[in-house]
Amino acid sequence: MGKTLYFTRHGQTVWNVENKICGATDSELTELGRQQARELGERLKQAIAEEAGERIRIDEILYSPLVRARDTALIISDMTGIPARQEIRLIEQNFGKWEGTPRNGEDFKVAKRSFVDSYVGGESMLRLASRIYALLDEIRQEPGEKTYLLVAHNGIARMVESYFRDMTNEEYAAYGIRNCELVKYSL
Repeated sequence: MGKTLYFTRHGQTVWNVENKICGATDSELTELGRQQARELGERLKQAIAEEAGERIRIDEILYSPLVRARDTALIISDMTGIPARQEIRLIEQNFGKWEGTPRNGEDFKVAKRSFVDSYVGGESMLRLASRIYALLDEIRQEPGEKTYLLVAHNGIARMVESYFRDMTNEEYAAYGIRNCELVKYSL
């Protein structure tokens, strides 16, 4: 049996509601975001305790230091009893001049397809890939069958997906997951 890795995006934030790019900027969870985290925590708690069907085992939660991911992870940890610790490499990509601008802006959609551009004061996709791929490689190479839940951001979700699946630039730029959606990967 191979290793399993789970990934989820933080709950809804104030800037999600305002349709703004958060990036490395902190944006608090909304009440709906906290509820989404509680609902995911409850689903995981039930799946961990389940006797039949797909049983989920998670040994540790690793989370981004940004408040939206941290709070989501700690809610899940409190509900399930799964230990949680901060992993600095899971911080969202810094989108530089684009942070705080509309998420669906046409110029930003084009900019997301450039892998070497650092977004004027931000972080390039290549640098993001370097840190996320290194983390995933470390997890893959750990001895034993430890299972992690990574709690992070949509930009990190794209990068994690690209680690497991070949994607075109357009597929990569368009990929995303919903708040508190749970994605399973086999290492």
